[in-house]
Amino acid sequence: MSRCSGDRESMTVISIQSQVAWGHVGNSAAVFPIQAHGIDVVAVPTTLLSNRPGYDTIRGRVLDVQLVADLLLGIEERGALDGARMILSGYLGSADIAAEVADFVSGAKARNPALLYCCDPVLGDREEGLFVRLDIPPLMRDQLCPLADIITPNHFELEYLCGTKATTIDAVIAQARTIIARGPSTVVVTSAELPDTSGDTIETLAIEATRAWRLRTPRVPISPNGTGDLFAGLFAAARVQGSDTPAALGHAASAIFAVLERTARSGTEEMRIVETGEELVHPKRRFEAVAIT
Repeated sequence: MSRCSGDRESMTVISIQSQVAWGHVGNSAAVFPIQAHGIDVVAVPTTLLSNRPGYDTIRGRVLDVQLVADLLLGIEERGALDGARMILSGYLGSADIAAEVADFVSGAKARNPALLYCCDPVLGDREEGLFVRLDIPPLMRDQLCPLADIITPNHFELEYLCGTKATTIDAVIAQARTIIARGPSTVVVTSAELPDTSGDTIETLAIEATRAWRLRTPRVPISPNGTGDLFAGLFAAARVQGSDTPAALGHAASAIFAVLERTARSGTEEMRIVETGEELVHPKRRFEAVAIT
């Protein structure tokens, strides 16, 4: 006898973000790692591109909002919302798509109150600045982030969402808690830039209303694209499987470190995610989050 749809979909993540044919960013970075944890993924693309920006050529485009809306409606018609544990969103491509995703998440959470929403507010980074259209950040700040249970900005994105610089750990925590006051329960800040952070380490902070944690991993001498997308996918997978915030942070950071070590050994520009498959779930080297408040 086949399992009922509720059982089959009880470990499902709906992932809404960019997709590339070559390389690993967006859904092309997040889907396989989530699946490796035994979790089904309903992957909805916001862009279809040959490859990420940064190569000599790039083909494809941001999808029309009506197509994205049709895909979201289609998965809803198949019952994807009823058993899903989490919605994960990343690069959205246009303000119209961002607004459509906000409507989808709002309706999904009303229909399934147990559903979590993890928003990776992909806006830019310290090196490139903003790499999205200027009408997207206000929608991210005012519509998507307040709907989220978890957001995973890098340090640049956290500052952009809050409109001020944060140069100390106390300032980062304070900024995160201003966002938490508007809706989310957890803010995870990747690539945190703090005065006492060594150039040999990568810093990640997880902040909740009354607690915060810090985790450091050795810096691997490469900077491939898609690490934020990979982190969000790994963190979401850990939370879906029942890990609390510090445990999920430790798991995601440890698995990414394994991927970066493998990538550095290979000498390739793109992350070696598939080759690191076993360590995505069971990293050999473990890093633990340390409570700071």
